[in-house]
Formats: sequence, structure tokens, C-alpha cells
Amino acid sequence: MSELEELELDLLLEAIHRRYGLDFRGYARASLRRRIWNQIRAERLATVTALQERVLHDVACMERLRLALSVRITAMFRDPSFYRALREQVVPRLRERASLRIWHAGCSTGEEAYSMAIVLEEEGLYERARLHATDINDALVRSARAGIFPISLMQEYTANYLHSGARGDFSRYYTARYDRAIVKQALRRNIVFDRHDLGSDPSPGRFDLIVCRNVLIYFGAELQGRAHRLLHESLGDGGLLALGRKESLSGSPHEHDYEPLDARERLFFRRLA
Repeated sequence: MSELEELELDLLLEAIHRRYGLDFRGYARASLRRRIWNQIRAERLATVTALQERVLHDVACMERLRLALSVRITAMFRDPSFYRALREQVVPRLRERASLRIWHAGCSTGEEAYSMAIVLEEEGLYERARLHATDINDALVRSARAGIFPISLMQEYTANYLHSGARGDFSRYYTARYDRAIVKQALRRNIVFDRHDLGSDPSPGRFDLIVCRNVLIYFGAELQGRAHRLLHESLGDGGLLALGRKESLSGSPHEHDYEPLDARERLFFRRLA
């Protein structure tokens, strides 16, 4: 990256922060740069500065860029072995609690939050559970709340479900309508979808389980540290934290405040104070 391009990126991110209150300045630079250049080409522009001018004067362009910068790689029962570990190692700990509060931080379009709801339903815990699913992007939150997915994805999602220790028939959780699959209300009833920015917003409360998988890898070191402090603050003693396979507690402000439950699946529990 040239010195000029580095300057242009700094100015773009600062402009977005000052104009819209969205802070992408702490995101991992290489990934951020790639996504920004993809959007520059999509807008048929030639430079980062040209994109900056457009987003400052065109709210619709800013919405397109915000969507492009959001993490949207997700699927129902993504990484089935994680959900098998969830059933076998996390659920027994959750059974001990009279009520359950679970936070999906960085929920994207909601597939993994709905997957959690299915696990809890099949394990007899959903009635006592409340799921709080959040994302930085309003458009993704609205999509997640609607619970409507392309029917073409259901074959892949069913295969993931079957490999996750399934206890039922996946098709009973959605209604097929033309080219869409609509999550049934019975599965949506205990999930609240809301906007939250891990980089700037305060903790949304205290939780028994926090799922923040494949989100922190897009953050730079300083922003990762801020997010880890927030996750730790939001987790009760003995609470459980789930990270993505490429993510780690190593070097985080609270790496010594957790014990591994399943190191391979990045499941940890917070030590008692």
C-alpha cells in the first residue's frame, strides 16, 4: 500500500466516523482495504478519495459501503462440530441455570442465532432462554429479524444440521414458500435482534453464554482488546464464551481469566472471581 493510499484510507475512515458516527478505524487493515476497493469498483470510481466524496454527500452510497464492510459469511449450523460440542459440553452446564441469557455478538443475517435456538429447543432449554443477537449493520439486523432465507440454501443447512448432533427434522423449523424459507414464529419468539457496535457501544447486559465467532479476526489489535474487555464485562462468573476457530484469547486483556472447555472449538468458561 502506498503512502498516499494509506492517507486516503485514513481520511475516508475519519470522514465516515465524523459524518455518520460509524467507526471502522480499528478494523484489520488488509481486509478493510480489500472490501473498500471492491466497493470503489462497484461504484465505478477510481480512487479512495472519490469514494469519500460520494459517501459524504450520498447516504445511499454510505449504506452500500456499510453493507460491504460488514461481516456476512454465515450459515445455519456453520461448523457443525461446534454445535455438537455445544450440545455435549455447554448444554449440561446451562441446565443448571434457572434462566438463560445468551448474546450472539455479530449475528449478521441471523442464521447462527436461529441455529442456537434450534439446539436449545431440542435440548428442552428454549422456554427458559432469551437470546440477544446483535450486529453493527442495521440492514443485516432487519434481515435477521425477518428470518427469511433463500430456499436454495436449505439443502446445505440441512446437511450441516444433520452433522451437528441433530435430534429432529430440520424442515419443521421453517415454512417453504416459493423460493423462500421462512423461520417459524415458534423459533423466533425468544430472540431479540438489535444493533450494537463492539467497537464503541456499552455492554448490553450480563449473559450466561456469549457467542462471538469469526468477528474479531476482522479487527485490529486495539479494537480486539476493546472487544475482549466488553465480552468479559458482559459475562457472568462461570459463564461461557465461544470464539471462532481462527480466534484466540492469547494476548487479550483477559486471557488468564478463562479456562478452556474445548480448545479446538474455542469454547471457554470465565473463572470465578
